[in-house]
Amino acid sequence: MMRIYQHVCVLAVALMAGQAGAQGAPLVFAVNEGVTYRVNPGATVERFRELSDDLGKLLKRPVKVQAVTDYKELAAGLAEQRYGLAYVHPAHHSIRALSKNGYNLVAVTKGFTEYSASFMVRSDSPLKSINDLKGLKIGAPSEDSITSVIMRATLRDALGPQPLETVYVKLQDAVPFMVEHNMVASGVTASRAVVKDWQSKGGKVLATSKPVPIKHLIASNKLTDAERAQLTAYFVGLDQSADGKKRLEALTVQGFSEYDQAKLMDLGKWLGL
Repeated sequence: MMRIYQHVCVLAVALMAGQAGAQGAPLVFAVNEGVTYRVNPGATVERFRELSDDLGKLLKRPVKVQAVTDYKELAAGLAEQRYGLAYVHPAHHSIRALSKNGYNLVAVTKGFTEYSASFMVRSDSPLKSINDLKGLKIGAPSEDSITSVIMRATLRDALGPQPLETVYVKLQDAVPFMVEHNMVASGVTASRAVVKDWQSKGGKVLATSKPVPIKHLIASNKLTDAERAQLTAYFVGLDQSADGKKRLEALTVQGFSEYDQAKLMDLGKWLGL
């Protein structure tokens, strides 16, 4: 009897191991929605819950959403390929992951392919163009934000390699305060809401940078080509079904589209990556 019991236990353990192997190890889905906007990590995980359930069924393995709000942690996780899939707001971090860390582009987010930095000035500012900023002080959100990376590339094109004295604050909506109170000659933001509010109060926009797609979905090269193709088809097709539109509503985006990875690499060169 004891021998039969031992055989049953061994068989049960083997079956469990086989099921775990068939299901696969959990795939970590990192989500970063920027550091210069107000983000609640717990709410992020909940908003992505149904989508991650879909992905688990698609890839036949558990998908664990991990909100990553710190850029240093994000960069380290991408460099070490801790994330099988990542939804990355700051384009410079995803482009680095594509060029250096073995990631591949899955899709970009509709409505965020024309992300540009606006240079705000007071209504009474004598400045006429971005070239007039030479030698002056400028305000911008977090130094490692994509907004500030775009700002520095734009200023380099206009004024050469000599950087301007820059005052960095964490959030986009804190930038106008510096301009309004003459702490800086110009403030930079990529938030449409901030720009709209600024202009509604009489403020001016001195210049706008060229656009950069942000909010990229990238996948580790540990995933197969077939799996990446499945992911692209899933995300691009979300706006074609009622359930998909529900997922998009939770993510507060219009949808996803394919994009040429080589073009992102070219933008990376312009951004100084």
